[in-house]
Amino acid sequence: MAQSLDSLAEELTCSICLGLFNTPVTIPCGHNFCGECLELAWEACKLGEYRCPQCMCPFPSKPDLRKNTLLNNLVIQLQSLQLKPQEPEPVLLNVVKEDPCYSDGVLCDSCMALPAARTCLTCMASFCQEHLRPHLESPAFIHHLLKQPLRDLHARKCQEHEKLLDQYCREHLCCICCYCLANHKQCHTCTLQQGKMERKRDISNILQSLNQKIEKASNTAGELRREQKQVMDTVNKKKDLLEGEFEEIKALIEQEKMKSMRKIEEEEKKVNSKFGYTLSVLGKKKQEFEKMKSSVESLLLEEDDLQFLKRASKLHDTTSKEPYKPKMELDEKLLHQIFRNTVSLKDSIKAKLQQPDDTVEKMSTGGRHPKQDDTQEWKPSAASTERIPAGGRHPKQAETPNKNTFASTPTFPEVERHPKKGKPRATGPHVPSATAPDDKNKPLAKSKRGPSVPDSREDVLKYVAQVTADPSTAHKRVLLSERNTKVSVSEGAQSYPDNPERFTHCSQVLCSQGFSQGTHYWEVDIQGGNFSGFGIAYRSIPRKGAESRLGRNPVSWCLEYFNGKLQAWHDEKETSLTSPNTNRIGLLLNYDEGFLSFFSVSKKFSQIYRFRAHFTEAVYPAFWVFSANAVVSFNTFS
Repeated sequence: MAQSLDSLAEELTCSICLGLFNTPVTIPCGHNFCGECLELAWEACKLGEYRCPQCMCPFPSKPDLRKNTLLNNLVIQLQSLQLKPQEPEPVLLNVVKEDPCYSDGVLCDSCMALPAARTCLTCMASFCQEHLRPHLESPAFIHHLLKQPLRDLHARKCQEHEKLLDQYCREHLCCICCYCLANHKQCHTCTLQQGKMERKRDISNILQSLNQKIEKASNTAGELRREQKQVMDTVNKKKDLLEGEFEEIKALIEQEKMKSMRKIEEEEKKVNSKFGYTLSVLGKKKQEFEKMKSSVESLLLEEDDLQFLKRASKLHDTTSKEPYKPKMELDEKLLHQIFRNTVSLKDSIKAKLQQPDDTVEKMSTGGRHPKQDDTQEWKPSAASTERIPAGGRHPKQAETPNKNTFASTPTFPEVERHPKKGKPRATGPHVPSATAPDDKNKPLAKSKRGPSVPDSREDVLKYVAQVTADPSTAHKRVLLSERNTKVSVSEGAQSYPDNPERFTHCSQVLCSQGFSQGTHYWEVDIQGGNFSGFGIAYRSIPRKGAESRLGRNPVSWCLEYFNGKLQAWHDEKETSLTSPNTNRIGLLLNYDEGFLSFFSVSKKFSQIYRFRAHFTEAVYPAFWVFSANAVVSFNTFS
């Protein structure tokens, strides 16, 4: 009965929580789980797809989970059986009480007065020393089994045959007497001592299994606590980062507010100065008029005709001009422009805050976003702005790891280059810059479109990374020289040792240096590069077959010269480009923002192409050479 209950409980156990089913549900693959456990497992996955936690069978959409009433009723019945105290079978009760209990309180069954010295399991009676003498002296009792005094001898008898229970049935798990053997002819029986040893071994195995399960449960709980702590630490870090970002946004808005208010105050001061000057001139004119009025009044009181005429002629010469009021008003165009910029900023922020989270466009690895259509642009004054793209692709926003990393991470705008066209396009509104041009301790300002393009080579040289080729990955026809900073094609196979990391199909090589955060820049020189390529790849890039070539898989990004034509490759997707008039190409990797840019390094430093991706592993610089005269060199900064 106990074994059947254990097997039934095992069948009714959820493989996620390892407990009996609670509101069991059945999914299309046929497996059963607790409804709440399955929901939590799918919620923790966060991959947008639903799989069976046991067989990993995928489902095109979330299955409709309904309660399995049959399993639920079985669980309820099993719980009732486990909670109900079971009445032991009579025979099992005898087994429980079969252990001898030696006590001085056992009396002689003959005299009922003296304490018993021995108990005869054949006579099923206890005897004192006096009444035990026949068993010790008479040959008739020589085969009787004597034991220490035992109490409750009736518990050692078979209730059906009133005989001593001296055998154990392995099939029925019960103690039996000699008469019971007739009903157990097909069973395997043994002595009580042997049965005890066998059952003790089985129970010891159960105890060991329970200890292992307890230990496993403790370890699992410890792992969950550690994961919980990691999740909490991550949440706290993200909250700190968000707090810093919002503080920076507030600081930028406050800075723009102060600039706008300062311009209005300057305009106010200018107009007030004009009014003050005009009022002072009018005051002087008024004083002249009052003085002239006094002269005129005194002249009118003159009685002498000669003096009157003399004074009248002088008065005519000093006639003053009429008072003039110049046109003075505020620069309405400037005020309107400031107000319009502020309203545009407010509308942009409001539109961004009102955008639902589920409408944010996801960026696939190496993919591109369509252009966004902005109806309003914020255009502060040119003194506090920098150019960013408006028609570029919308990059996936990358989180800032910490203040130090953010401070050393440049942000460059998205520049589009159309296939077969050589001129890059970067247009868009002006936004306020929170960083002075000569301030290297702070990041360049970010636009809502993405990071800005560096204006010169000097802007990226501070992120220079020294890279060297890894000989353990080089194809046997790839020749490394100049301390593994020069890659070319050899006429014969090199004597490189066999290595699972080595490329066997394409003449390629990875660098030893991998990048999993921050911003890094390196340059390559191409000579005779009709067939050569350069870019980045995950360490997990295939080493065999055509899919191992750079750009022909989802784990590598590259620019490639193929028969003199420049092409961008990623995941078997090709983009034709116009070849720059230079043999030196710069590569700028911003791991945190998720982009790889290629620049033409010549008298004019300009961007050729940009990949955008969500990197999930460390990336390594990679090179491909095919033609015999193709030579790629790096770390040649000058």
